[in-house]
Amino acid sequence: MTARQVAAYLNVNERTVLKLVSEGALPGVKIGNQWRFRKAMLDAWLDDQMLGVAPQHLELENRTQAPRRMLDLASCFQPSHIVPELAATTKIGVIEELADSANRLGLVRDKNWFVGALIERENIMPSAVGNGVAFLHTMNRHPEQVVRPFMVLGRSRAGVDFDALDGRPTHLFFVLGLKFHELHLPWLAKLAQLFAHPEATDALVAAPNASAMFDSLSQAERCLFPLHSGHGREIAR
Repeated sequence: MTARQVAAYLNVNERTVLKLVSEGALPGVKIGNQWRFRKAMLDAWLDDQMLGVAPQHLELENRTQAPRRMLDLASCFQPSHIVPELAATTKIGVIEELADSANRLGLVRDKNWFVGALIERENIMPSAVGNGVAFLHTMNRHPEQVVRPFMVLGRSRAGVDFDALDGRPTHLFFVLGLKFHELHLPWLAKLAQLFAHPEATDALVAAPNASAMFDSLSQAERCLFPLHSGHGREIAR
């Protein structure tokens, strides 16, 4: 795609596209004096923008008619969703181990599909954002494969090479099961901001067990959403 085509696709002006790609915020490659883009990478980038796992560069409200609603931690995440010490030591191994955990919990209908869908997304754009954290999810929504929206978390104290942006090992792997076509997770956006600081990763890595890890994340949610603590939140369908 050309910069003009991307501008039309994102519903912004071409100057905005050129500014974002020149700053490294938008994925693209320069051939001669022209920028070129892959639609699959743009879609992955938009997904990360919507999920809040990447810095927000565009106003995305006009891209969906669905209202943004809050999804609280307990509605999609429990202590049983945590693998406190991953056995895997490679990227593919981590994906397979966490997909197996989601399958055993009855959160996905087909483990092999989930593994393949997560790897497909990784091949387009790595999910490790640096500071020891990765947010994995599929490229598209699959309501027939995902039983209900969920998150599972795996921890590797030793760390795994996950092609992180900062080149360092990744220790915490948050895997999202996205059932609905437009699912916004504002609390995840705040957690992504929290884990921009190395000390937040260190605290979760140091937690003694799954229960302590869950309590730590729950406490972080309460601190980040003090006005909504204890209130149920809806899922955007």
